[in-house]
Parts: sequence; C-alpha cells; structure tokens
Amino acid sequence: MRQLARAAIAALLAAAAPLAAADPPAAGRRLVEVRRFRAAEARQGVAADAHHVYAIDDRRIGKYAKRSGERVAGWNAPEGGGFVHLNGGVVLDGRLYCAHSNYPGIPMLSSIEIFDTASLAHVASHGFGIFQGSATWLDRRDGAFFVAFANYAGRGGVPGRGPEWTSLVRFDARWRPQGGFGFPPALVSRFGTRSSSGGAFGPDGLLYTTGHDAREVYALRLPRAGGALELVEILPAPAAGQGIAWDPAEPGLLWMIEKSSREVVAARLEGP
Repeated sequence: MRQLARAAIAALLAAAAPLAAADPPAAGRRLVEVRRFRAAEARQGVAADAHHVYAIDDRRIGKYAKRSGERVAGWNAPEGGGFVHLNGGVVLDGRLYCAHSNYPGIPMLSSIEIFDTASLAHVASHGFGIFQGSATWLDRRDGAFFVAFANYAGRGGVPGRGPEWTSLVRFDARWRPQGGFGFPPALVSRFGTRSSSGGAFGPDGLLYTTGHDAREVYALRLPRAGGALELVEILPAPAAGQGIAWDPAEPGLLWMIEKSSREVVAARLEGP
C-alpha cells in the first residue's frame, strides 16, 4: 500500500511540474504609490526627465513639474498634421520620443514622433509605414531602440491576428531592424483583447511592461536563446495599464498614469 501511495504522489507531482514551470514566481516586490497629481493629458502614457514628467494624450502633451505637479507647458497637434494616436514615450538626450499609430485604423500605420523637451516643438518623425502592428511604446538600451508593436482582438485589430502577434522589435540608431521577440503566452493571456500598452527598461536591467487595464506591471527578461521574452515577475501596481517611465533621477521610481481619473502616479519599487 505504501508503495502504491508513493507512486500516486509521484504521479501527481510529475503532472503538476509542467504547470509550475509555466507560472512566473510569486511577486516578492511591489509598486507602492508615493504621490499623484491631476494632468488633463494623462490618457495614453507618461515620460520623465530629471525635473519634469510629460503626460501624453492622443494629440496633445502636457509638461509638469515633478515635485509640485504644476503644468508648465503644453503642445497640441495641428489640424491635418498627421497625428492620430500618440502613445508611450521616453525622454532621451533632451528629446521626447513618442510611439504613434493610426489606431484604430486598418491597415496599421506606425511612426516615432520626436519633440524638443524645452519647447515641446515637434522636431522629427520616423515612419514605419505598414509594419508588424501598432506602435505603442519604445525605449533605448545599449544604443538600440526597442519598439513594441501591438495587435488586438476586436477594435483596431486585424482578423486572424490577436494579442499573441504582439512583438518587441530591436532597431539600430538608424531605425534598421536588428531582430525581435514575441511575448510569452502566460503574459499574453493577461492582456485580454488588448496588448502591451507601456514598457521601459528598469535600473536592474529587466524590461517592465503593462497591459491595458490590469493593475499590474510585468517584469520581463530578454532571452539568451529563442524568440520569446521571459516572464520573471508580476508586480501589483497602483494604476491600471497604459504607458510607464522609470525616473532617471530617482532609481526605483516608476511613473504611471490613471487614465480614468486623468492623473499621473509615482510608485516606488519595494521588496527584496
């Protein structure tokens, strides 16, 4: 009987092993809110430099003092200027780079729109044309640009291509494709009908991304081999989805937005 019991337990453990291997480790860290303030443009994303945050809407940008929350400048897209749907952004070398697309238009058209952070003047654009999806966010690491191209089930999506077709593409400094990665199924299942709405490389070298609605941030690792990003950790977050940005002056401080209330939210990464 004891041998039969041991055999039964061994069989159960063997059956459970693949499921355990597929699940990310339990979160030992969390994002704790430290402050928030109103920003009318906080609908799609946020970017940060040493002293300001930039709240991003479809066709407008607001520049806010980080400490006081005071709005110090703004930009509005000109009529007929080609701007449809600005999304996540990042500040690099005094310029604000924003992912942009024609969402929910089909076929999907994407570009990177670039603004001077001092004046918020639009200074440059790089068009991808019809590419792998709808550009939702970007960041730079080791001299390369990484751009997320989202796919959706339903509004804004292409029939037969749901969120599982979302990809992260690496470009060199001249925007030439240098490879890319898919998102792991365990993460795609949490996107629902939407996709990866925000992302940024953290101070620990991991890539952090959000979905569209969940109050979660996902820590990912670029794989050493293969074509899929690795899901490392799921972090509870004080805001729901959309674009995010790590603060360049305060390591471990993540900027988010609360789209429903039009607020910019600062959260500190805490835990082991």
